[in-house]
Amino acid sequence: MARDDTFLHAYGVGLVNSLRVIGLGLLLTTGLGLFSGVALLSPNWLLRSLVRSYVEIMRNTPLLVQLYFLYFGIILKLPSLREQLTLGPISLSQRGFFFPRPLPGTASGLWLGAAALSLAAAFWVYQRRSRIRRETGVETRPAWSALALALGVPALLWLALPATRFAWEIPRLEGLRMLGGWRLTPEFAGILIGLVIYTAAFIADIVRAGILAISPGQIQAARSLGLSEAHVLRFVVLPQALRVMLPPLTNQYLNLAKNSSLAIGVGFPDRCNVTQTVYNQSGQAVQMIALMMGTYLLMSLAIAAVMNYLNHRLQIVER
Repeated sequence: MARDDTFLHAYGVGLVNSLRVIGLGLLLTTGLGLFSGVALLSPNWLLRSLVRSYVEIMRNTPLLVQLYFLYFGIILKLPSLREQLTLGPISLSQRGFFFPRPLPGTASGLWLGAAALSLAAAFWVYQRRSRIRRETGVETRPAWSALALALGVPALLWLALPATRFAWEIPRLEGLRMLGGWRLTPEFAGILIGLVIYTAAFIADIVRAGILAISPGQIQAARSLGLSEAHVLRFVVLPQALRVMLPPLTNQYLNLAKNSSLAIGVGFPDRCNVTQTVYNQSGQAVQMIALMMGTYLLMSLAIAAVMNYLNHRLQIVER
């Protein structure tokens, strides 16, 4: 940002930063929460005990304390740039996490276009084969067919046209700074990781309760048909459990979005941080706080609307 930028531009930057944290957070916390919830019911006692310990610790300690511990006690205790930890092409230091970045080749546009078309075709194939399986009962394996199309065409084109290969820009240390690659700032990493592991602990218990709400007879019937445990979970348990999980899952998604305001505790320039800076400089505290509250309200209503739509689509149709 330049010194002559308007306050509205500054608020827009803070809004974009918040949306980055919330978007990635919702995606990552869903995956971690689903895995943790299934692991809570695992027959492996060691895995079950480890996940239960993680869930209890996260659920019973304040999020702000966890953010302070993660940011000040772990991330800022990493080595300096000159003594950074390297995990292959990945570098970890107090100044952030650095990852390789792909650079487009001469024909990368052609390859990306073909990949996008193959994804669209894979979606159509999945829908068509799923409908045939529902109407006829014939096993068409829609997921495998769609996956083969989505990955096969880009892979063949990648091999046929070597010019489409992306070059990787590896982060490198020059003097007192890192050049090249992608950088994940310590503040962004702290708030993102903290929100994900905290919210996923609550989602894990939601997933566990949703699975336990399914009648044991459903699972036994699926096993008697010869389905593997993975297929029982995917085709029988989770689709039914999702109806039970969606309402409390919506609350956790909303909590993650609102808890992102704690980014001010680790110095990440989100909406709250930028709003405080703006009203300190402009003196318009009431207007800026009202704008921030309205933004959070619209964001929460948008998340709730999407989740309510999904909940409506998954309702059992009664005659």
